[in-house]
Amino acid sequence: MAIWNLGSINADIVYAVPHIPAPGETLGTTGREMFLGGKGANMSVAAARAAARVNHIGAVGKDGLWTAQRLLEYGVDTRNIAVLDTETAQAIIMVDPAGENVILLHPGANVEIPQTVLQTAMAEAQTGDWLVIQNETNLQRTAAAMGRKMGLRVAYAAAPFDADRVMAVLPHLDFLILNAVEAEQLHAATGKTPADLDIADVIVTLGADGAEWYGPEGKQHFAAIKVDPVDTTGAGDTFTGYVLAGLDRGMPMAQAIAQAMRAGALMVTRHGTADVIPDLSEVQAFNP
Repeated sequence: MAIWNLGSINADIVYAVPHIPAPGETLGTTGREMFLGGKGANMSVAAARAAARVNHIGAVGKDGLWTAQRLLEYGVDTRNIAVLDTETAQAIIMVDPAGENVILLHPGANVEIPQTVLQTAMAEAQTGDWLVIQNETNLQRTAAAMGRKMGLRVAYAAAPFDADRVMAVLPHLDFLILNAVEAEQLHAATGKTPADLDIADVIVTLGADGAEWYGPEGKQHFAAIKVDPVDTTGAGDTFTGYVLAGLDRGMPMAQAIAQAMRAGALMVTRHGTADVIPDLSEVQAFNP
């Protein structure tokens, strides 16, 4: 089968800082690097590195042609990435010595993806394929409804959280993944806990406390793998991509989550985003 990802593509500019700055503070950086990023791109790379066949649907400006090329180099099908007369999305990321981060996001081409690009991509999708969307692009509700109608399995990463957008796609979902803060935000907006949602599978990631899966047999907890983190950026996207790749390859959910936990743990020991996501051989060899 295949994974179709309507996803963001960013140029991630990462600054190492001695601490996360306070309001009004001017702070010198201790390092600067540029990476391929965006929740969508990160998930596509993670899924491809986990041995899935991944098709990315998105848009960049001419200044971001290198990002599409980088995705291609990492094994992602890029035929459905449009090049628009606008700027590529950018993320300004500050990371402190403990690995915590603050992110500023300029959406750029991510919110101008033409509907014709989505329709062209979906014309190639087959019943049983996965469609994954996140809250960093336009066309989310359109894609979710289209995917459900076509018999695709529809997954949604509810970040960055927006109550109206999340509630618009909930009726079409087979799989929802969100972190603890987003789960609380969803509860506040809908009055429902993850266990109350009419969705087959819901995963709530808990950072250093692991993850919880709400599935057909109720809630199951997965303990985090203990490592010394240096950068948490992209770890959640790596986890999501690995879960989806595992499911697409026929793994039971619990096995897919266990493998994704290893990938996420390995990811936080590295500085960067999509460019440093571990491949399947590294994850399988990882012995924390």
